[in-house]
Amino acid sequence: MNGAPPAWTATVRVRFPDAALAGWVSRALAPEAAREVPRARAELRSLRADTLELAIAARDVGAMRAALNTYLGWVHLSLATAAASGRPGSRTVPKP
Repeated sequence: MNGAPPAWTATVRVRFPDAALAGWVSRALAPEAAREVPRARAELRSLRADTLELAIAARDVGAMRAALNTYLGWVHLSLATAAASGRPGSRTVPKP
């Protein structure tokens, strides 16, 4: 995010059934979190082996809404993919 400091911030914590699944989702989301976008930025952190934290900073409310929708959608898609693949530690993911 270039220019003005962020006016909006959000932190989302996701706890997984096991550390392996948390690592898999983290690796899936890392390239997206590293991307520079004009009005928002995201940082992905591992708080514990089974917990990820996604911190989003946005310049305006529209950028925050878009970033939250996008990242939460990617988390859901990653979990649904893990469940569909039969990955150990994953379970059926409820529909949003």
